[in-house]
Amino acid sequence: MNQRVSSILVVALLVSAGATYLVYRLVVSRNSQPAALTQIQVVQAARNLEIGTLLKDSDLKSGSWVGEVPAGMTTKRENLIGRGVVAPIYAGEAIMETRLAPAGAGGGLAATIPPGMRACAVKVDEIVGLAGFVVPGMRVDVLISGTPPGSETSGRRVKTLLQNIAVLSAGQNFQKDLEGKPVSVQVVNLLVNPEQAETLSLASNETRIQLVLRNPLDTQATTVPGSAMANLFGTQKVEAPPRPRPAAPLVTKVNVPMPPALIPALPPFQIEVINGDKRSEAKFPRPPAQEERK
Repeated sequence: MNQRVSSILVVALLVSAGATYLVYRLVVSRNSQPAALTQIQVVQAARNLEIGTLLKDSDLKSGSWVGEVPAGMTTKRENLIGRGVVAPIYAGEAIMETRLAPAGAGGGLAATIPPGMRACAVKVDEIVGLAGFVVPGMRVDVLISGTPPGSETSGRRVKTLLQNIAVLSAGQNFQKDLEGKPVSVQVVNLLVNPEQAETLSLASNETRIQLVLRNPLDTQATTVPGSAMANLFGTQKVEAPPRPRPAAPLVTKVNVPMPPALIPALPPFQIEVINGDKRSEAKFPRPPAQEERK
């Protein structure tokens, strides 16, 4: 009897162990299978698209995107046709809204100007040594040289007018040169705000402008006093013109009448009367006319 019970317990133990192993293998195999990923058709570039390109139907193609679609990625081709490219898009890359100009903005240089900014043209010539090396995307400082009004004796002066200004285009080329080859141009368009555009326009008409290249990572503005011709030759020391001080408030001068001077009162007349051995004094007040004569 005891041997039969022992056999039953052994068989039950083996069955339970086998069932446990089967359940374990089933759970492990189910967890190891990757979850099914969703594939969505998105719009991709059919070729390399440069800045200023107006998208056409032939520039676009459909491609599969696995997983969740990022914000700004479009799935409808009709929403992209006719819009301008403001950043390079490479073939096979999904097109993002941030790479395109708003609908109706068109293409070309105007589509690359951010809201609130202006493209100001600066005329350069062959004398400007670095003009041929200024390509879109670079950063420059703008220097002006001329004779300031009222300082003809000190000669010409040079002053840094603007700093860390982005180059929007060099001549008619508003695309970055991938090979880095210099191009000789006559006009450089700088990206400035409206106030800087007014300053630059006045300077281009009244002074001579030169562009100075700077490191794009160097964004710190420096304070420079400017240089004068007299300082270069050491003939005299010309200080930088002081900054204009704020005008003092207008004060109206009011004449306040002074009070008339007070005339001190004069003592009365004293007369000593001697009558024999008696003496007496008599006092008489001074008349007004006599007091004025005194």
